[in-house]
Amino acid sequence: MSSRFPTIRLCRPLFLTARHIQTFRHPVYGRGPFHWLPMTPPSPKIGQVRPPPESDQESLYPGKRPRTEKEKTSSKSSQKTHKLVKKSEKRLKKQREHQPELCSPEHVQWLDIVNLLGEDVVNDAIEEGKEFQSPFAFHEVVELEVKAICSNGDGLAQSDTVHAPPWVVVVPFSLPGERVRVKIFKNNRMHSVADFIEILRPNTELRDDSRVQCRYFSKCGGCQYQMLSYERQLEFKRNVVAKAYKNYSTLIECQIPPIQPTIPSPLQYGYRTKITPHFQAPPSRLDREVLKKEVVDGRVPDWLKIGFNLQGQNKVLDIEECPIATPVLNEALPSVRQNIYETIHTYKKGATLLLRESLDATGKTDHKKCITSNHASVRETVGDFTFEYLASSFFQNNNSVLSSLTTYVRDTVFSLYPPDDSSRPTHLIDTYCGSGLFAITLSPYFSSIAGIEISGDSILYANHNARINNIPPEKISFRKGDASDIFQTVSDFPPEKTVMVIDPPRKGCDDAFIQQLLNFRCQLVAYVSCNVHTQARDVGKILKATQGEGTGRRYVLESLSGFDLFPQTAHVESVAIMRLV
Repeated sequence: MSSRFPTIRLCRPLFLTARHIQTFRHPVYGRGPFHWLPMTPPSPKIGQVRPPPESDQESLYPGKRPRTEKEKTSSKSSQKTHKLVKKSEKRLKKQREHQPELCSPEHVQWLDIVNLLGEDVVNDAIEEGKEFQSPFAFHEVVELEVKAICSNGDGLAQSDTVHAPPWVVVVPFSLPGERVRVKIFKNNRMHSVADFIEILRPNTELRDDSRVQCRYFSKCGGCQYQMLSYERQLEFKRNVVAKAYKNYSTLIECQIPPIQPTIPSPLQYGYRTKITPHFQAPPSRLDREVLKKEVVDGRVPDWLKIGFNLQGQNKVLDIEECPIATPVLNEALPSVRQNIYETIHTYKKGATLLLRESLDATGKTDHKKCITSNHASVRETVGDFTFEYLASSFFQNNNSVLSSLTTYVRDTVFSLYPPDDSSRPTHLIDTYCGSGLFAITLSPYFSSIAGIEISGDSILYANHNARINNIPPEKISFRKGDASDIFQTVSDFPPEKTVMVIDPPRKGCDDAFIQQLLNFRCQLVAYVSCNVHTQARDVGKILKATQGEGTGRRYVLESLSGFDLFPQTAHVESVAIMRLV
């Protein structure tokens, strides 16, 4: 009986076993109908071990042959080299992309290096990708000739060997014309940085090591110029001011007045009224109980250093005295150090100490003490005026030169006007006034004074200082200004009769402040700066912004002078006077 549905035959699937595959021809010795199928040797039986391949022909089989020890070592070495190359390429890319911030110490040094090598030489090296190809190896000891001195006080040296590439080595404690032995510890764009080892040939016209009064000099990073005469230090600092305006002001030469000689400090040693030694935390490997027992026994750990950083290193150099600090601070330093010896086991982190000179409660100038608390009040005199301020706040650290500084600002401003000139200024604005240094010391010469400060604590001390100096509140006031509209608080001051003192932090004035200054447009601006490079930048911006404006609306730079607040160091302060014409 036939079925209604057709009979369907199911085809038997083809299952190929190892036995079937082995019947096909080998792909090396001949092609069979299934040459595309993988060829594998028969699997070993239980207990049987497959022998290693005897020829390259057998490498066609799947799987990896065991590598020899030589190949393993070679592979690891190759991988390590590859990683080092990749890391080096990444670091080089990052170095090339890095550009130092304008007016930063790094940028100031870079411009001095470019000036020594020549701009064309530097540009050619950068275009050829050779700006990081140092001719010196890490920790290589070399002999060099010092060619110039950087604005930060370091020497700039070069190799005098034949065919030496254009390259500079930064060497601390060296002077132009000297031959030095140094040890390279860092390579950077077109220059290396080295540790000073010794002077092989001194410049006897400049160097006199008998002038050095500090046993830590050439190790501590605090001072750079102790081997120089004080006259030569002042000359070097005048050159720093000149270079700053050349490099950062963007002004042409005729817009910059002759730079006056640097005003000296009455004290060249023993002048610094504030020092901040520091120390690092106990090593984590130390047992605190063992450390405590050592402290109780009166033993000082070998690793504990209290002082200042080693030159060019983030390590502390143990300092028992500092010749540029006042005698009061040096007398107090041993007891401060002893207190750390006795309590070091209680510290989990490193710390910075404060030692600040202050008059005692009697107020007599010969009765002084050392303040070590950040929250205490400090008292000192500047000329006939007394100031009090928080120990942790900013106040100039060389009291001996402050009278000269404030007097210079007063005399320079009023020298621009005859005594009977009706246009002589009558109003004073002290911006960034802090505790009121310029506002109070210049108060006898103005009828109305306003100090502007963003810090509320500084305003409290400034008002207190006005009271203890018997300046009536109707004559002087200190006002808290909003950074976005800082001159709103002095909108009642007539700009044509107003002098403005600017004494900003190291970073200088931001663009918003400069724009507000231009909007207010007072008759005279006295810019006092602890960073002549940012001062030059800001003065250039102010003069450029008013260039081409009408009579009485254009600022010119009347005078420029450096002040030495920190003898034996490369640091210089500067005062720039600008006037509307």
